[in-house]
Amino acid sequence: MTRPREPEEFGPRPEYEDARPKAAETTAHTPPAGRRFWRRRGVRIGAVGTVLTLAGLAILWLVWTETGTHGMLLGSGLALLPVPLLIAGFLWLDRVAPGPWRYRVFAFAWGAFATTLVAMLANTFAARWIATGLPTASSREADLWGMAVVAPVVEESAKAAAILLIFLFRRHYFSGLVDGLVLAGIIGTGFAFTENILYLGRAYEENQTFGDSGPLATVTVTFIARIVFSPFAHPLFTAMAGIGFGLAAMTVAGQRVRRVLLPVAGLLLAIAMHALWNGSAVMNGYAFLGAYAFVMAPVFGLLVWLAVWSRGGKLRTIRTQLPAYAQAGWLVPAEPVALSSLRIRQIARSLARHAHGEEGRRAVADYERAATTLALLRAQATQGRPAKDYATREQALLTAMWQNKALAQPALTRAAYTTNPPRPHPWPPRQGTAHPPHPPRP
Repeated sequence: MTRPREPEEFGPRPEYEDARPKAAETTAHTPPAGRRFWRRRGVRIGAVGTVLTLAGLAILWLVWTETGTHGMLLGSGLALLPVPLLIAGFLWLDRVAPGPWRYRVFAFAWGAFATTLVAMLANTFAARWIATGLPTASSREADLWGMAVVAPVVEESAKAAAILLIFLFRRHYFSGLVDGLVLAGIIGTGFAFTENILYLGRAYEENQTFGDSGPLATVTVTFIARIVFSPFAHPLFTAMAGIGFGLAAMTVAGQRVRRVLLPVAGLLLAIAMHALWNGSAVMNGYAFLGAYAFVMAPVFGLLVWLAVWSRGGKLRTIRTQLPAYAQAGWLVPAEPVALSSLRIRQIARSLARHAHGEEGRRAVADYERAATTLALLRAQATQGRPAKDYATREQALLTAMWQNKALAQPALTRAAYTTNPPRPHPWPPRQGTAHPPHPPRP
């Protein structure tokens, strides 16, 4: 195994001032010397963890009282089936600039525990209010009020609250549309998981009570409707609010009204889609199939296309923003192209792992992550919305890249030329032509 070169062997560290956009020259931010008690990271993590744990215990007890032990176990097993596929899809969209795992865990836990608890309590209260406030309403009208009006407003607002918290206190997480969509999708997946346990557990208890079995049993119909045909429903609803927050994060500093209206518009769209879905289910089977075929499926396809296109936009941002750092001496010319290709990045990690083991793979992964964040950070500044601590974060990212440069830069350069080698020129050259110089191979 060859000894990797130390960063000092590359020569002195270059200056990063030349790569800093003019829009961010005056955005340096000095953090306060001390933080108040409630602003400390450990206190906030402990508080959020406590709230989610208590909500999880409350939900566990409520579901158990509704479904019983056997119903809860069966419902948990069936409801878990689509979760890995949905989470894998959202993580695939987030491959370019993956966010911290703690935000993803928080999002899933908030959807599965906090949002479900709020929804169950609010729906119970709404059912009592409808029974007393609308005594002449039929059971169908009461269901329509509860499922098509109360449930969408309560559930989507509770799910969007988690996105709002991260948007307010961890704004740097949002660099574009994909970040809000992924976060919202994971929240919706967590909520659907717990809700499906409740519905499937109730269906199982109903089958046991009335002795139903076979293909038309309640649990079978519930499984086909919620797990097979519409596992993406709640992630799709919440994604509307996530897109609103993602677009709001892309606004410039002076667009405060737009920054407020975009999340509100996304939340209203999420509530409208949720209300249409629930209302069609209450009306009749034809209305449900029509909503599924003409609204839900097309919107889902459009959302997938939009997410993939936006992910490609992040790769294009990397290719256009990193050359400034190559000119300043932080990167070699091949790296902006290499870092803007997911395939080349994967090859580079494999090469580093083959040459230097897990340490090499981790170094390349950290280098790629820091470079991606750096490109997105600079893009925000050049678009007129620089982060308050731009200079501090930029220098920290460049330092992190410099520390992993010895292992990452050769692997990325080799992967770039392995994937896209220089084209051979005809020999002998035609009269009056000359070979352009080939880039050096590592």
